[in-house]
Amino acid sequence: FVEIDHIKQSLVGIDLNTDNFLTDSNGNVVANPRYYRSIKGKLAKAQRKLSRRALRAKKEQRPLRNSKNYQKQRALVATLQRKVANRRNNFLHLVSTTLIKNHDLVVAEELRSKNMLRNHALAMSIADVGWRTLLGMLSYKAKLYNRQFVTISPRNTTQTCHECGFVMGNAGTKKLTLNDRDWTCPKCG
Repeated sequence: FVEIDHIKQSLVGIDLNTDNFLTDSNGNVVANPRYYRSIKGKLAKAQRKLSRRALRAKKEQRPLRNSKNYQKQRALVATLQRKVANRRNNFLHLVSTTLIKNHDLVVAEELRSKNMLRNHALAMSIADVGWRTLLGMLSYKAKLYNRQFVTISPRNTTQTCHECGFVMGNAGTKKLTLNDRDWTCPKCG
Protein backbone atom coordinates (compact mmCIF):
# COMPACT_ATOMS: atom_id res chain seq x y z
CA PHE A 1 0.00 0.00 0.00
CA VAL A 2 1.09 3.55 -0.73
CA GLU A 3 0.98 6.25 1.95
CA ILE A 4 -0.48 9.46 0.53
CA ASP A 5 -0.67 12.96 1.99
CA HIS A 6 -4.15 14.30 1.28
CA ILE A 7 -2.95 17.88 0.85
CA LYS A 8 -4.39 18.67 -2.61
CA GLN A 9 -2.53 15.84 -4.30
CA SER A 10 -3.76 14.63 -7.64
CA LEU A 11 -3.40 10.89 -8.03
CA VAL A 12 -4.38 8.44 -10.73
CA GLY A 13 -4.22 4.70 -11.28
CA ILE A 14 -3.88 3.37 -14.81
CA ASP A 15 -4.95 0.04 -16.27
CA LEU A 16 -3.18 -0.94 -19.48
CA ASN A 17 -5.07 -3.20 -21.88
CA THR A 18 -5.27 -4.11 -25.57
CA ASP A 19 -8.87 -3.04 -26.28
CA ASN A 20 -8.05 0.57 -25.52
CA PHE A 21 -4.53 1.70 -24.70
CA LEU A 22 -5.23 2.65 -21.10
CA THR A 23 -8.06 3.46 -18.73
CA ASP A 24 -7.38 5.65 -15.71
CA SER A 25 -9.09 5.61 -12.32
CA ASN A 26 -11.04 8.76 -13.24
CA GLY A 27 -12.74 6.88 -16.09
CA ASN A 28 -10.77 8.50 -18.90
CA VAL A 29 -10.00 6.16 -21.79
CA VAL A 30 -7.08 6.56 -24.20
CA ALA A 31 -7.73 4.75 -27.49
CA ASN A 32 -5.24 2.23 -28.82
CA PRO A 33 -3.83 3.66 -32.09
CA ARG A 34 -2.61 0.24 -33.41
CA TYR A 35 0.15 1.73 -35.57
CA TYR A 36 1.62 -1.58 -36.73
CA ARG A 37 -1.76 -3.06 -37.70
CA SER A 38 -2.55 0.01 -39.80
CA ILE A 39 0.56 -0.48 -41.96
CA LYS A 40 0.92 -4.29 -41.73
CA GLY A 41 -0.41 -5.06 -45.22
CA LYS A 42 1.71 -2.42 -46.93
CA LEU A 43 4.80 -3.56 -45.02
CA ALA A 44 4.22 -7.23 -45.91
CA LYS A 45 3.89 -6.33 -49.59
CA ALA A 46 7.11 -4.29 -49.48
CA GLN A 47 8.95 -7.15 -47.73
CA ARG A 48 7.78 -9.68 -50.34
CA LYS A 49 9.07 -7.35 -53.06
CA LEU A 50 12.38 -7.08 -51.20
CA SER A 51 12.63 -10.86 -51.03
CA ARG A 52 12.00 -11.21 -54.77
CA ARG A 53 14.69 -8.63 -55.51
CA ALA A 54 17.14 -10.54 -53.28
CA LEU A 55 16.36 -13.81 -55.08
CA ARG A 56 16.82 -12.17 -58.48
CA ALA A 57 20.19 -10.70 -57.44
CA LYS A 58 21.38 -14.06 -56.11
CA LYS A 59 20.16 -15.82 -59.26
CA GLU A 60 22.20 -13.41 -61.37
CA GLN A 61 25.13 -13.92 -58.94
CA ARG A 62 25.35 -10.26 -57.96
CA PRO A 63 26.16 -9.28 -54.37
CA LEU A 64 23.22 -7.58 -52.65
CA ARG A 65 25.24 -4.47 -51.88
CA ASN A 66 25.69 -3.88 -55.63
CA SER A 67 22.04 -4.51 -56.51
CA LYS A 68 20.45 -1.07 -56.87
CA ASN A 69 16.82 -2.27 -56.92
CA TYR A 70 17.36 -4.38 -53.81
CA GLN A 71 18.95 -1.44 -51.96
CA LYS A 72 16.10 0.91 -52.94
CA GLN A 73 13.52 -1.59 -51.70
CA ARG A 74 15.48 -2.23 -48.49
CA ALA A 75 15.45 1.51 -47.80
CA LEU A 76 11.68 1.62 -48.42
CA VAL A 77 11.03 -1.25 -45.96
CA ALA A 78 13.26 0.43 -43.36
CA THR A 79 11.35 3.71 -43.83
CA LEU A 80 8.01 1.99 -43.24
CA GLN A 81 9.30 0.31 -40.07
CA ARG A 82 10.87 3.54 -38.81
CA LYS A 83 7.61 5.42 -39.47
CA VAL A 84 5.67 2.97 -37.26
CA ALA A 85 8.30 3.16 -34.51
CA ASN A 86 8.40 6.98 -34.59
CA ARG A 87 4.61 7.32 -34.51
CA ARG A 88 4.35 4.90 -31.56
CA ASN A 89 7.19 6.64 -29.70
CA ASN A 90 5.59 10.05 -30.24
CA PHE A 91 2.25 8.75 -28.92
CA LEU A 92 3.89 7.19 -25.84
CA HIS A 93 5.77 10.43 -25.05
CA LEU A 94 2.54 12.41 -25.34
CA VAL A 95 0.58 10.08 -23.04
CA SER A 96 3.35 9.73 -20.45
CA THR A 97 4.05 13.47 -20.28
CA THR A 98 0.33 14.26 -19.91
CA LEU A 99 -0.08 11.74 -17.09
CA ILE A 100 2.99 12.89 -15.16
CA LYS A 101 2.41 16.63 -15.59
CA ASN A 102 -1.25 16.44 -14.52
CA HIS A 103 -0.88 14.13 -11.50
CA ASP A 104 1.35 14.09 -8.43
CA LEU A 105 1.12 10.30 -8.12
CA VAL A 106 0.66 7.77 -10.94
CA VAL A 107 0.14 4.11 -10.05
CA ALA A 108 0.35 1.31 -12.63
CA GLU A 109 0.46 -2.44 -12.68
CA GLU A 110 3.96 -3.87 -13.23
CA LEU A 111 3.27 -5.73 -16.46
CA ARG A 112 5.55 -8.49 -17.62
CA SER A 113 4.99 -8.14 -21.33
CA LYS A 114 7.75 -10.65 -22.12
CA ASN A 115 5.64 -13.36 -20.47
CA MET A 116 2.48 -12.14 -22.20
CA LEU A 117 4.14 -12.35 -25.63
CA ARG A 118 4.14 -16.16 -25.28
CA ASN A 119 0.39 -16.09 -25.96
CA HIS A 120 0.43 -16.32 -29.77
CA ALA A 121 -3.13 -14.99 -30.06
CA LEU A 122 -2.24 -11.70 -28.37
CA ALA A 123 1.47 -11.37 -29.20
CA MET A 124 1.11 -8.92 -32.09
CA SER A 125 -1.34 -6.70 -30.19
CA ILE A 126 0.88 -6.64 -27.09
CA ALA A 127 4.02 -5.89 -29.08
CA ASP A 128 2.22 -3.12 -31.00
CA VAL A 129 1.03 -1.36 -27.83
CA GLY A 130 4.44 -0.64 -26.22
CA TRP A 131 3.50 -0.92 -22.53
CA ARG A 132 7.05 -1.59 -21.36
CA THR A 133 8.27 1.58 -23.08
CA LEU A 134 5.43 3.60 -21.52
CA LEU A 135 6.29 2.37 -18.00
CA GLY A 136 9.94 3.30 -18.56
CA MET A 137 8.95 6.76 -19.77
CA LEU A 138 6.65 7.29 -16.78
CA SER A 139 9.47 6.29 -14.44
CA TYR A 140 12.07 8.74 -15.75
CA LYS A 141 9.57 11.56 -16.33
CA ALA A 142 8.33 11.26 -12.75
CA LYS A 143 11.88 11.97 -11.57
CA LEU A 144 12.24 14.76 -14.12
CA TYR A 145 9.02 16.55 -13.04
CA ASN A 146 9.48 15.70 -9.34
CA ARG A 147 6.40 13.47 -9.21
CA GLN A 148 5.82 9.94 -7.93
CA PHE A 149 5.37 6.88 -10.12
CA VAL A 150 4.63 3.57 -8.40
CA THR A 151 4.21 0.12 -9.91
CA ILE A 152 2.34 -2.59 -8.07
CA SER A 153 2.56 -6.36 -8.39
CA PRO A 154 -0.04 -7.78 -10.77
CA ARG A 155 -0.68 -10.75 -8.47
CA ASN A 156 -4.42 -10.97 -7.68
CA THR A 157 -5.14 -7.34 -8.64
CA THR A 158 -8.46 -8.26 -10.29
CA GLN A 159 -9.30 -10.78 -7.53
CA THR A 160 -8.89 -8.40 -4.54
CA CYS A 161 -11.68 -6.30 -2.99
CA HIS A 162 -10.71 -2.61 -2.96
CA GLU A 163 -12.58 -2.05 0.34
CA CYS A 164 -11.54 -4.87 2.67
CA GLY A 165 -8.70 -6.59 0.78
CA PHE A 166 -10.47 -9.97 0.54
CA VAL A 167 -9.02 -12.16 -2.25
CA MET A 168 -11.42 -14.25 -4.34
CA GLY A 169 -10.32 -17.88 -4.59
CA ASN A 170 -9.48 -17.99 -0.86
CA ALA A 171 -11.71 -19.39 1.89
CA GLY A 172 -13.69 -21.63 -0.45
CA THR A 173 -14.77 -18.90 -2.90
CA LYS A 174 -14.63 -19.28 -6.67
CA LYS A 175 -11.69 -17.64 -8.46
CA LEU A 176 -12.82 -14.98 -10.96
CA THR A 177 -12.24 -15.28 -14.71
CA LEU A 178 -11.24 -12.48 -17.09
CA ASN A 179 -14.91 -12.07 -18.08
CA ASP A 180 -15.91 -11.20 -14.49
CA ARG A 181 -15.51 -7.40 -14.55
CA ASP A 182 -18.00 -6.49 -11.79
CA TRP A 183 -18.39 -8.63 -8.69
CA THR A 184 -19.66 -8.32 -5.12
CA CYS A 185 -17.30 -9.08 -2.28
CA PRO A 186 -18.63 -11.99 -0.13
CA LYS A 187 -16.91 -10.53 2.96
CA CYS A 188 -17.96 -6.87 3.01
CA GLY A 189 -20.71 -6.84 0.36
